[in-house]
Amino acid sequence: MRVTASKFRENLYGILDQALETGVPVEVIRKGKILRIIQEAKPDKLSRLKKRKCIVGDPESIVHMDWLHEWSELK
Repeated sequence: MRVTASKFRENLYGILDQALETGVPVEVIRKGKILRIIQEAKPDKLSRLKKRKCIVGDPESIVHMDWLHEWSELK
């Protein structure tokens, strides 16, 4: 949605509420320049996880490990 600065000032909260509901950015024209108001994107939960070192050593050594002596159908 594109509006002039005076139209934006007239209905500031209505325009902002509409932008929140629809997700459509608001473009305000002021002195020939365009200012864009958009919702802030929430970061993904996985991107906020701290990186941790869980494997000590070479991870490739786990792939080729023989676990047959550890597993039994009787256990």
